[in-house]
Amino acid sequence: MSGTKPDILWAPHQVDRFVVCDSELSLYHVESTVNSELKAGSLRLSEDSAATLLSINSDTPYMKCVAWYLNYDPECLLAVGQANGRVVLTSLGQDHNSKFKDLIGKEFVPKHARQCNTLAWNPLDSNWLAAGLDKHRADFSVLIWDICSKYTPDIVPMEKVKLSAGETETTLLVTKPLYELGQNDACLSLCWLPRDQKLLLAGMHRNLAIFDLRNTSQKMFVNTKAVQGVTVDPYFHDRVASFYEGQVAIWDLRKFEKPVLTLTEQPKPLTKVAWCPTRTGLLATLTRDSNIIRLYDMQHTPTPIGDETEPTIIERSVQPCDNYIASFAWHPTSQNRMIVVTPNRTMSDFTVFERISLAWSPITSLMWACGRHLYECTEEENDNSLEKDIATKMRLRALSRYGLDTEQVWRNHILAGNEDPQLKSLWYTLHFMKQYTEDMDQKSPGNKGSLVYAGIKSIVKSSLGMVESSRHNWSGLDKQSDTQNLNEERILALQLCGWIKKGTDVDVGPFLNSLVQEGEWERAAAVALFNLDIRRAIQILNEGASSEKGDLNLNVVAMALSGYTDEKNSLWREMCSTLRLQLNNPYLCVMFAFLTSETGSYDGVLYENKVAVRDRVAFACKFLSDTQLNRYIEKLTNEMKEAGNLEGILLTGLTKDGVDLMESYVDRTGDVQTASYCMLQGSPLDVLKDERVQYWIENYRNLLDAWRFWHKRAEFDIHRSKLDPSSKPLAQVFVSCNFCGKSISYSCSTVPHQGRGFSQYGVSGSPTKSKVTSCPGCRKPLPRCALCLINMGTPVSSCPGGTKSDEKVDLSKDKKLAQFNNWFTWCHNCRHGGHAGHMLSWFR
Repeated sequence: MSGTKPDILWAPHQVDRFVVCDSELSLYHVESTVNSELKAGSLRLSEDSAATLLSINSDTPYMKCVAWYLNYDPECLLAVGQANGRVVLTSLGQDHNSKFKDLIGKEFVPKHARQCNTLAWNPLDSNWLAAGLDKHRADFSVLIWDICSKYTPDIVPMEKVKLSAGETETTLLVTKPLYELGQNDACLSLCWLPRDQKLLLAGMHRNLAIFDLRNTSQKMFVNTKAVQGVTVDPYFHDRVASFYEGQVAIWDLRKFEKPVLTLTEQPKPLTKVAWCPTRTGLLATLTRDSNIIRLYDMQHTPTPIGDETEPTIIERSVQPCDNYIASFAWHPTSQNRMIVVTPNRTMSDFTVFERISLAWSPITSLMWACGRHLYECTEEENDNSLEKDIATKMRLRALSRYGLDTEQVWRNHILAGNEDPQLKSLWYTLHFMKQYTEDMDQKSPGNKGSLVYAGIKSIVKSSLGMVESSRHNWSGLDKQSDTQNLNEERILALQLCGWIKKGTDVDVGPFLNSLVQEGEWERAAAVALFNLDIRRAIQILNEGASSEKGDLNLNVVAMALSGYTDEKNSLWREMCSTLRLQLNNPYLCVMFAFLTSETGSYDGVLYENKVAVRDRVAFACKFLSDTQLNRYIEKLTNEMKEAGNLEGILLTGLTKDGVDLMESYVDRTGDVQTASYCMLQGSPLDVLKDERVQYWIENYRNLLDAWRFWHKRAEFDIHRSKLDPSSKPLAQVFVSCNFCGKSISYSCSTVPHQGRGFSQYGVSGSPTKSKVTSCPGCRKPLPRCALCLINMGTPVSSCPGGTKSDEKVDLSKDKKLAQFNNWFTWCHNCRHGGHAGHMLSWFR
């Protein structure tokens, strides 16, 4: 514009065109250059867009403001406000529509010449154009013109006049506007309110005024200095922004007394503010002599009624180019896109990228939002190489009721998917501990039941110095080997390892049969060999080789095993010591390590990490002395604790050491589900009160809540209360007395385990049916049943009018505490009620 910095406007309905306004109007066409080269004469706007000059209009000098016609037809009609107050309609390019051809060149002239500051097209009635002018003491500053006024000559008189010298055409001058507003004042900015065609917001000299064209004599206004650049939020029509110098004020038209928000004051005066047309609540501001555009994202958060807290503002800055910015314009349809122009008419196409916000749902779905787009990250279903996340595993296990089987405890590993050998070892260990604890409690209550849950480490320590070694014959060989006599503690350790069943008979036969049925031929042969039965070991290997899923190489191993000799310098021993490490199966390897080892030195068996811990511990119990066994168990326990290996629960039991081991396991895997169920299985009270155990339990409960597994969480709480009575919550709902407000069953809630329950109020299964008809606290009478007229708290039959024999039903048979028929029931409105059984029968 003449003598000022250039301004820029996007076409309202042609998304690929914009105009630059300074001393002349220049129309540009934007096109993509992603897959094409830059054309000759085009201006580079960004890496993937360029602008081509289409036309120039220099017929309107002394421009002060420009507004693009909002309707589709005609496309390139612009209103230009001049320094003398005139408003001229002009066009960029040829318009072949004869209906609107006579609009081009039309002028709207005020009575007194002064500068036109702002123009605004009515968004609802496209023929109305509002112009804001400087102050004149005898004239109005807000004029509303009808560009099609020639079709109503009696309302707006027109006259044809000659143009100035040098012009050969005639034009139409309109001198009388439709409406005149704001007398003896100056209008600095204008905008129409989209909610009504007749409402106009004007930034006057000292106030913001809302004019209603239906009654022009009245206006609603507020005194403020922030009167420049008024603009309405396109997504929230009651929110308006305006500025004064370096400060932006946000107004709510429903509460127009003061700004609802004042943005941080800028050190330099503002030149432009504009709402983003494609983004809710995003306001852009530009200051003088700056290459920075500040963005204010106004987030609305729910606030309590009556609380006048300001909305949350997220402020950020963007730098579209290196030079100072003269003006900018948001693209009308492309999201967060703007074009900026510098004082020397250099232009840049720029997109404001939204902050990417990630959201990880409790069911492990990853989503992120960028602008209007919402993206979800999904895993390929055919990709089985990636292990499932522990959260996914725990969620699937919770659906299968994992950990809740308290009768057949070993079945929990099947509910977990039967994929993790450590979980299988853990639940078999807990199953054996529960089984032998119950067996011991039946034989001698309070004797050694608690020792079982203390683990093999504590069991072994309790038997130090009580075991002597002896020589036992091999089955199938004319040979003897040194083994340890099995006392009660070592037998218990073997039982926990699963080698022998409960009872006094030390027989591994049933265990071998179960291994053979599961197809674990190598393990069964190794256990048979460790029990000095080499003939049974060879037999098992032959069976394995002849089975459908067996390995034919087992016949070769059986053949090598049958050639065993006790001679230390034999070729058999030398070859087995050398070649055993080449065997793939660890059980086959330890078999030959055992046969070739020296008496009392079994490191090749005890420290083979691929062999199950329970088998190595059982082997140690049979062949190591007390000192060696204690030292080995201590060392193995420390290794299990450091590694967080669940097989080590066999050694530590559910003790403090077990909590340390489980802590390492949770740190390694994050499986708080297994940790919670395991610690609840049989831990003593001091272990359950450990902060770590409580932390795992509460985190698992929170997980179930986050997954919305309300019923699963309730099942877990019930399971927890059965195994840990101290965790049972107190009653949260109770019937209170109308007079004193105390619970009528307060005694049973305050002393839950002292035998004083609901029986004293006539609601237990006692055949004596003792009753109470008054509050235990204040002794005031309880309400009467509206049907039987008997005081509440008296046990009665289910139906009113029953015979006395009906009322003497024996409640002790298969009845639970507080039968539902005797529950208190009442209406929430009138407070009348009675026995639940009577209410049900009445409304049937």
